[in-house]
Amino acid sequence: MTVMEQRGAYRPTPPPAWQPRTDPAPLLPDVEPYRVLGTKAADRVDPGLLRTLYARLVRGRRYNAQATALTKQGRLAVYPSSTGQEACEIAAALALEERDWLFPSYRDTLAVVSRGVDPVEALTLLRGDWHTGYDPYEHRVAPLSTPLATQLPHAVGLAHAARLKGDDVVALAMVGDGGTSEGDFHEALNFAAVWRAPVVFLVQNNGFAISVPLDKQTAAPSLAHKAVGYGMPGRLVDGNDAAAVHEVLSDAVRHARAGGGPTLVEAVTYRVDAHTNADDATRYRGDAEVEAWRGHDPVALLERELTERGLLDEDGIRGAREEAEVMAADLRARMNADPELDPLELFAHVYAEPTPQLREQQAQLRAELEAEAEADSAAAPQGGHR
Repeated sequence: MTVMEQRGAYRPTPPPAWQPRTDPAPLLPDVEPYRVLGTKAADRVDPGLLRTLYARLVRGRRYNAQATALTKQGRLAVYPSSTGQEACEIAAALALEERDWLFPSYRDTLAVVSRGVDPVEALTLLRGDWHTGYDPYEHRVAPLSTPLATQLPHAVGLAHAARLKGDDVVALAMVGDGGTSEGDFHEALNFAAVWRAPVVFLVQNNGFAISVPLDKQTAAPSLAHKAVGYGMPGRLVDGNDAAAVHEVLSDAVRHARAGGGPTLVEAVTYRVDAHTNADDATRYRGDAEVEAWRGHDPVALLERELTERGLLDEDGIRGAREEAEVMAADLRARMNADPELDPLELFAHVYAEPTPQLREQQAQLRAELEAEAEADSAAAPQGGHR
């Protein structure tokens, strides 16, 4: 005790009663992932939606298989398959309105295609032809993001700007469990919550960040629990249950559009294939684990639900598969055609107004190409009459 305290001159003021700024209880996710298929909740789902989800899941499964085959044929440099995660991909695309924006990661090619982007254009980046093979504004799909989680702050910025302009737009940003270890993830969630931006964050927890399992990345009870620290609701859903993922994402989109702010959704799924065609997954996981998850396959789960309710028969199954084969044949034929590339396109879409340095480099390259063409023409054998 100090001298002043002994003399009675010091009277510490008790701190005011502390109250949390936000009640954390409504923000907490469920203990178990939310499910629809195989439960009574499935009875309230529109049969037409279930059929649409099924047709797109079958198509998506075939798309993944065909794209993987194209890497083995040398037509793609790399392909990060989403086999086993198709329910997340399809639901993300279907939960959005036409005016909304999708911000995908590099593994979300299937979601991009389901949003309406041409299948070949969606693969152009992975073939190495363009940075982005499609016009982002046409379908409101941001470029496939190869750097981890950098698309998340972009989604928040777009959504916040749209709200300031009075545009009724929601952004849905997709990321893997590995991306939640990046600073961009935390910065995006913080900004979105503070600004109450109309954003939905979908984390596809597929078990591994390349070879790093989830328990080596975080000690949190779930990734959805991370939402509470930023003041937004967290939702936990079975990522292989297409109907459940669609319902949860649709609710989150409506919540954001109504001014309720962002939501973090964790979809628990599994990456059946390797990280990419360059990865050897047998080095960090066993066959038994993979086979266990094949028993919870998203296509099979939905097919079982539809057939048991009399909403799908053998003809319907055959029709969905045949339609998927037509898509795969068209993709294969067009990807097997060598693209006609123009080296001068290197300078397109870099800046709205090219810098003097870019104009100089473009002129230099054009001169080199013209000189090379003239040399080839002069060296070619000349035909003539004898």
